[in-house]
Amino acid sequence: MNKATSDGDGDTAVAVEHVRKAYGATVAVDDVSFAIPRGSVHALLGENGAGKSTIVKLLSGLAQPDSGAFRLFGRPVRFASPRDAQAQGVQTAFQEMTLVGDLTVLDNMILPKGPVGPFGAIRRRAARIAVTRHFVSLGLDDIHLDEEIGDLDLAVRQKIEIARALYRAPRLLLLDEPTSTLSGRDVDWLGRIIADQRAKGVTTMFISHRLREVRAFCDTMTVLRNGRHIATNRVSAYADDDVIAMIAGRALAHAFPPRPAGARALGAEVLGAERLATAGKLREASFSLRAGEVLGVAGLQGMGQLDLFLACFGMTDLRGGHLRVDGLPIVITSPTDAVRANIGISLVPEDRKTEALSLKLSGKHNASLPVIARFSRLLIDDAAEAAAVEAVFERVDVDRRALWTRVGAFSGGNQQKIAIAKWLLAESRVLLLYDPTRGIDVGTKNELYRLIRAYADSGGAVLFYSTEIPEIVHLADRALVFYQGKIAEEIVGEHLSEEAILRAALGAHADGRAA
Repeated sequence: MNKATSDGDGDTAVAVEHVRKAYGATVAVDDVSFAIPRGSVHALLGENGAGKSTIVKLLSGLAQPDSGAFRLFGRPVRFASPRDAQAQGVQTAFQEMTLVGDLTVLDNMILPKGPVGPFGAIRRRAARIAVTRHFVSLGLDDIHLDEEIGDLDLAVRQKIEIARALYRAPRLLLLDEPTSTLSGRDVDWLGRIIADQRAKGVTTMFISHRLREVRAFCDTMTVLRNGRHIATNRVSAYADDDVIAMIAGRALAHAFPPRPAGARALGAEVLGAERLATAGKLREASFSLRAGEVLGVAGLQGMGQLDLFLACFGMTDLRGGHLRVDGLPIVITSPTDAVRANIGISLVPEDRKTEALSLKLSGKHNASLPVIARFSRLLIDDAAEAAAVEAVFERVDVDRRALWTRVGAFSGGNQQKIAIAKWLLAESRVLLLYDPTRGIDVGTKNELYRLIRAYADSGGAVLFYSTEIPEIVHLADRALVFYQGKIAEEIVGEHLSEEAILRAALGAHADGRAA
């Protein structure tokens, strides 16, 4: 099946035929053709900037192709708007979610049009009953319909985004990196949802950077690179190394950088915590992070790990316990306190687009913002600012045009590099990295892994949370596993494995007894 389109429309849900889309001088999709069988789960793979999101936008009606065509269930289609696409049975759950933060779960579910009565008023009781039944069918009955979206965790918002797409009864379901905010049981939940939709005859396009999930969920796959079609075939036709080579255009000899050989002499404690507790989900946490160390943090969603990172960065108040810097107790009440030179703590948060970067500003202005006073007297020294930022961009391998180009124009991987470069420029001694590879392609992940290890090897200290357990196993020197707001287990050395982390994350003791 390694060909652009299938032979007959009768068995094809989507046919992409010589599609091209450019944004100014940038060609996002260049003469791409492939087909998706009816009722299948089809993976769309590629690095950030390969053209995947553009294909999703074209099929969702958010953009129109410059040339080429789409056929949907045998009929030619051209969507002028998202409403056109939805009318033809195309529903999309986006990674950059479309939920309205100031509205309730119920209001978001019935947007843009809920059930109405004879005079045009929304029948809210009928809407509530219908949405409640839908949530129960999806196993989401623990989500309260009257909560505001903005008050919910990112993973919960992602599940609601998916639930809303399903609520509209799709024929073609587009899932744009749905697991980038999910972990553990939530990923298993999505797998069951996808299997249920396949059983109902729904065709699903699944975008992900996680090959394990592609193999678990998908029947067929298409690889794009630099906006062009590389291959379409059954998932089982390729080994992981073959897929990675097609995606990256090169073989990645080692996904993770090698650990330093032999026993290492770590530096003194840089950041410590004693019995930290917050008003949120963190009940008690104690740890010691030393110079030169990558300390991993693992756990199922909502077990207190996010509160830990926010507390260390002064973004949430402590209800108990205290922090130490260089062995001395310290009070951090705001991010301004945390980034001060004598403390030197920085945070790369889970949502780079809304929490780490200003997408309308250039890369230079984003990177220099925390230390802008360094370049200003009466006026800002533009030349000194640009030179300093250019040097740190070279260090993280970001194109020089980021100096003057708005950050929103870059891929997710380059945006994350800029978010990290900002703190390297600030000469932070501690990097708090909260799921830093979320939504990042395999090639850029490899670069970020090496950047993290190089930072630690140069004497920096890293507190590193990931929803991908293999990252903890291969990058961290040791791992803290959270369960119900506490550190359930510390895992070190040869005992650091996926099995050991999962056991602790699920609340089981080392001997297998339930907690």
